Amino acid sequence: MRVDFAKLSLAGNRPENQDRVDVISNNDALLMAVVDGMGGHAHGARAAEVTIATLKECFAESTMPVFDPQGFLTLALARAHDRVVKLGEGVALDHKPRATCAVCLVQDAGSYWAHVGDSRVYHLRARTVRERTRDHSHVELLLREGLIHEHEMRGHPMRNFVECCLGGDAPLPDMSVTARKKLNPGDVLLLCTDGLWSGLEDRDIGEFGDDTKEPLERALRSLAERAVARNAPYSDNTSATAVRWLGN
Repeated sequence: MRVDFAKLSLAGNRPENQDRVDVISNNDALLMAVVDGMGGHAHGARAAEVTIATLKECFAESTMPVFDPQGFLTLALARAHDRVVKLGEGVALDHKPRATCAVCLVQDAGSYWAHVGDSRVYHLRARTVRERTRDHSHVELLLREGLIHEHEMRGHPMRNFVECCLGGDAPLPDMSVTARKKLNPGDVLLLCTDGLWSGLEDRDIGEFGDDTKEPLERALRSLAERAVARNAPYSDNTSATAVRWLGN
């Protein structure tokens, strides 16, 4: 498995960075994840740390390549949810730790995605957004029902209203887990928190990583800094990880 990958997390205009991001790779599989500790909730950073640690633990325990990718992602997110719920024991519901999460498993020239909330996975090919996850949010529901257009999501007054997340109540949240998505050489997978995508247009994201001569890490920093600048002076924590698939 041949890949380039990078990761980055910027605080933006916030006093604390509650995002967490990581990439773990071996010869047979790669796991990438971004987690957004939800602002306004106590211990958001701790919720993000526990989530990332749990995903890495599940990956380390698995035989490679992962036999049942969709089952692995579902169980890993369920375990992370349970642990974040435990962080909030004895805390009032409105202040319990919570987090949104996007995670992607890459193996056998394919990718498998899972997410909860409005952290996203993008699949980029030939300078376009081939596909992305659909947020568990109120504005995404309005978009699906044809009540708003995509360009209206960024400025909508309920743009930060997330309908499900890890942590909070004990019952498992809604989570979206995809089937295998084939990768072609040169394809880029981008995972990010809402601090990144809220400051960018699809054309900005689609063009990311297209210049194969530019190091992916430099391109990712440039993209994130552009998002922070466009959202200033109210930019959120802005985090992302990217993988360029080069082939087996």
